[in-house]
Amino acid sequence: MFMNQSAVLETELAPYFTTKAPFQFPIDFRAGFVKYWPIVSLVLLVLTLPAILIFLGIGTAFLPFSYLGGVAAGFGYTISMVLTIGRVVLWALALSGLFNRKRQGWVLSYYAQLISIVASVFSFSVFGILFGLLFLMLLFQVREYYN
Repeated sequence: MFMNQSAVLETELAPYFTTKAPFQFPIDFRAGFVKYWPIVSLVLLVLTLPAILIFLGIGTAFLPFSYLGGVAAGFGYTISMVLTIGRVVLWALALSGLFNRKRQGWVLSYYAQLISIVASVFSFSVFGILFGLLFLMLLFQVREYYN
């Protein structure tokens, strides 16, 4: 399905995170990342699932009250919740492809990371943006491991 297609913005971003990147991750680190990231990702997903469910339950209950701080605050909160749901769903869907080293898993991880960066921009989190870009650079540098 994803074999001959490039993901949205993949072709444009690839040089900035690979050949023009400020640094390259060592090959041993990349190989270790590809080998262990699906396991770490699964463990993190299982550990964060209760927190995400609580966040969604309480967050949904408080959603109408978020607009009391103004339309901008309420809209930001709503966008944050929607982006979090999308990111977690993509993250979970990517697991199968990551374990099997399929391109589909890489593409879904890439989209989840793009959503994470957009969420960091909406929440004005400089650390989140920098960490997201660093992780995106790592994703691009391990892209060749996924067929």
